[in-house]
Amino acid sequence: MSEAVQIDMYKASVPVVLNALTNLKAILSKAEAWAAEKNIKDATVLNARLALDMLPFSKQIQLVSDTAKGVAARLGGVENPSYADDEASFAELHERLQKTIDFVKSVDATGFAGSESRDIVLKFPSRTIEFKGLDYLTGFAIPNMFFHVTTAYAILRHSGVPLGKADYLGG
Repeated sequence: MSEAVQIDMYKASVPVVLNALTNLKAILSKAEAWAAEKNIKDATVLNARLALDMLPFSKQIQLVSDTAKGVAARLGGVENPSYADDEASFAELHERLQKTIDFVKSVDATGFAGSESRDIVLKFPSRTIEFKGLDYLTGFAIPNMFFHVTTAYAILRHSGVPLGKADYLGG
């Protein structure tokens, strides 16, 4: 007879989210330096996209932020702060990421206790998705966050920003 494996939802989520946010801030700094060196306007980079039907770079950053704070709030049992999604410069995107990092760090680990079985309901304009906490974290939130981190990275690489795998991984 096997025993059920226990998971520490705080340790399975917060360090992963903080690592991704911190790496993304460093990537954003490299993009900002590259744009300044090449005399490229913030708006050109912030509006860059891989395909016409994809969201632009700035929206990718906003969605990483939204996902990260959603993980901390939903699993930590606190109110999810709302951000305006109006960033129009590198400075404002840096501020957004730092505000998200600060929020995630502020959520007490004790609020995550039992969140693996907590009901999580996400409401979108076209549908509602219901999860238990562990399924939300592992099957939706973390993959979604890394989709947007990867897309932001790919937009910058495609634009010419000199980034490598070590930047993505934080090495």
